[in-house]
Amino acid sequence: MKKHKIILVIIVTLILTSCSSAPRNTGDIFHLRLQAETLLESANKEASRGNYNNSLIIVNESKRYALLCDDSSLIIRTSLTRGNVLYYLGRTDDAFDEWEQAIKESIKHGDIELLSVSRIYYARGNLLSGRASAQSVLEEVIEESVNITKDRLYIAFSWQVRGFALRALDQWEEAESAINQSLQLHESNRYFDNTAYDWYTIASIRSLSGKFDDAIYALVMSIYYDRRVENSWGLAASYRAMGDVYHNAEMHDEAIEAYKRSRAIYDAMGNEYEIFEVDTRLRMYE
Repeated sequence: MKKHKIILVIIVTLILTSCSSAPRNTGDIFHLRLQAETLLESANKEASRGNYNNSLIIVNESKRYALLCDDSSLIIRTSLTRGNVLYYLGRTDDAFDEWEQAIKESIKHGDIELLSVSRIYYARGNLLSGRASAQSVLEEVIEESVNITKDRLYIAFSWQVRGFALRALDQWEEAESAINQSLQLHESNRYFDNTAYDWYTIASIRSLSGKFDDAIYALVMSIYYDRRVENSWGLAASYRAMGDVYHNAEMHDEAIEAYKRSRAIYDAMGNEYEIFEVDTRLRMYE
């Protein structure tokens, strides 16, 4: 009797699992989400290293997966990254269209945090492109950042954009203080690519305010973190910026050395455009 019961259970199980209404592969949607997340992380990393064309290819695929599994959060986040990449590729109108999509999807999805993040992305684009005043961007970031409480990277991002706006307003101390908030979050969570960029931004603030020695220190720190993550793009950019700071400080030998180091890295990368930019600076010393 016991044997018959076992057989009956097996038969019932087979019938239920073979029913047309039962999901045949429940793991598919989770696989798509995982693929989208993995690709999005890779796209962000490529963008942080100046590989914008590669980043665009990757984020396009990430967004495709996000759409396939109809995941609003992923659709929003891939749109934000895609907008960034398009902006850096000079496709400004396309970038704003992508950020606008992120805003609309956030409203539709009812995600207050991602809506505020999307609005700050849009505001930063306005600041960088001169479509809005630094003061209006600052006010918007302060207002929207109240809603960003969960994701530490987005909290850091809001501080970054606040720092950019304050820098544009020549409020040097306040700008550096805002970027320091971002830096602390990145460093404590071991986002060292971002930490390097924070130091790079601090260097620009200090240089603009005439604090050349402090700017050089910040660039040394930026280089330190870029070396840790082997970010060649960041290293070359920091050495070029170091050359600019030394040039402004009339320390010409040091400027030439920094420019040549930057050029060597760009040359190893095969980046002809950036090599031309550095050579333009070096020609000042011929």
